[in-house]
Amino acid sequence: MGTLLAGCGAMIEPQTPAQLIEVTPRDGAEDVTAKGNLRVTATEGRLDKVEVARRSRGAAHAVPGSISSDGRTWRPSESARRLKLGSKYTVDVVALDDEGRRAARHTTFTTKAQPRRFIGFFTPEHRQTVGTGMILSIRFNRPIAEREAVERGIRVTASPPVKVAPHWFGASRLDFRPEEYWKPGTRVTLDLRLRGVRGAPDVYGVQRKTVHFTVGRDQRTVVDARRHTMTVHRNGEVVRRVPVTTGSAKNPTYTGDMVISEKFEVTRMNARTVGFGGEYDIEDVPHAMRLTDSGTFLHGNYWAPKRTFGKANVSHGCIGLRDRKGGDPGSPAGTFFRESLTGDVVTVKNSGERTVAPGNGLGGWNMPWSSWTDGSALD
Repeated sequence: MGTLLAGCGAMIEPQTPAQLIEVTPRDGAEDVTAKGNLRVTATEGRLDKVEVARRSRGAAHAVPGSISSDGRTWRPSESARRLKLGSKYTVDVVALDDEGRRAARHTTFTTKAQPRRFIGFFTPEHRQTVGTGMILSIRFNRPIAEREAVERGIRVTASPPVKVAPHWFGASRLDFRPEEYWKPGTRVTLDLRLRGVRGAPDVYGVQRKTVHFTVGRDQRTVVDARRHTMTVHRNGEVVRRVPVTTGSAKNPTYTGDMVISEKFEVTRMNARTVGFGGEYDIEDVPHAMRLTDSGTFLHGNYWAPKRTFGKANVSHGCIGLRDRKGGDPGSPAGTFFRESLTGDVVTVKNSGERTVAPGNGLGGWNMPWSSWTDGSALD
């Protein structure tokens, strides 16, 4: 939003999404108690839409609630006031200020783990359709000491059949993938049989769950940092070539295969969370798709001049596509966002940076198959 001219020549900056929309618990809060006071407030204007979801053990559950008659406050229904332990909550809000301008905000927080129990948060979710590069990833809320026992309690199968192998990344994460990308149409089943399984001294599993997801069409995207272009291949055909900006010479983009693991219509990007100090803090980055845990995104960019795209690399490591403030569905970023699935592969080349680590996001395709299978705890 640009500045507004007020009386007497004063310049008033419109409120940012974080100023216009207050969410409690705060964004990124951890170990929130069951009595956490969940609420959303518009500091001015009114709330237009509020969607809150509880994500537990890989499944998403909508949290019922309502916006007050004056449009200023959202609260959960009486039955949902007490938060569930061992869960991640996501809050997505759209509000309109007093001038009718739209602002959107996405926040998350997590609640305390249940005592003496472990659970696995898994990606992708039940019944989700994913890209051919999806790596099934399970992240445990507690370090696992008894990896053999836990691995025996998890089974991943596919139809049509293909060998799927596990790989541990540290004590709290277990990923599964086939040797090559999934074939379109494959149906994958995750069987969690962890109830009563000992994961560590005096710590036992509580999950008994079956999850299915389906592999959709085959879309693979290649970003050439030197040429400042992004080429989208779908089912073996080139469908789009788009000008982009990637990481600067000082902060180049990782090379190698990365997988879209999350999609946000709008999100905040704060340099302090990824080690860049106070160099930037953009609260309304549109059409953002996460590629690494360390903060690499492919996203819409409305702040760089149009001439930047296809000509210069100016980012801190992300891949930027032209967009408008608030997100334009018809822009290059909006179009790619709409047509992409979590699990789609984005390959970066010619950036001059090292290959992304296999455990950084869903980067396991950068590890040879022999090394991947060596990561199992079972013989």
